[in-house]
Amino acid sequence: MGLRTQILVVSLAVLVVPAAGYGQGKASAKLYKWVDDKGQVHYDDHVPPEYARSDRDILNKEGVTVGFEQGEITPEERAAAKAKKAKEEAQRQAKLEVARHDRMLLETYGSVADIEDLRDRRLELLESQIKVTELYLANLRKRLTTLQGEASVYKPYTAKEDAQQIPPGLAKDISMTAASINNYEQMLARTRKDESALRESFDQDITRFRELKGG
Repeated sequence: MGLRTQILVVSLAVLVVPAAGYGQGKASAKLYKWVDDKGQVHYDDHVPPEYARSDRDILNKEGVTVGFEQGEITPEERAAAKAKKAKEEAQRQAKLEVARHDRMLLETYGSVADIEDLRDRRLELLESQIKVTELYLANLRKRLTTLQGEASVYKPYTAKEDAQQIPPGLAKDISMTAASINNYEQMLARTRKDESALRESFDQDITRFRELKGG
């Protein structure tokens, strides 16, 4: 090995040794800090098993907190923490929704009269639907009564032994009319429910608008 090569090898060795030592010192600088059940503070570069459930701070070599680790928890504690977090998120979303709705009220309406005007127009549409549905139902019920009158002379609507079986077409008309009545009754119930919900919603908006406007 030449003199120049020997000098190069020695130089590299000198550079490598401090670098390795520096890396080890940096790794050992990590320190944990935790408090046990008796309130005593502990510091160590690792957490003993008996303190595994304790939360701890992570300190750097200057003793400054640079991180946090949660101690081990049971499945029950984990489930409780998850439920708590979900509840807090739901509450946060509810507050955001209230704020959003408040902004909508203030940006959309200039007065209570504006809210009442929109309410009345929407209610008028629902009331029109209700009246039309009630008219359909009245006609269908009349038709069903008429069909049942026609069917009363046929089996199985009569007890006469010599009576004929109801014609298929008549039986089908009765079945379809009864089904239509059921559908329209359900539609009418939904529309009336929507009408009630709409009134309640607008009443709440009017009350909240007055609160936001200071009365």
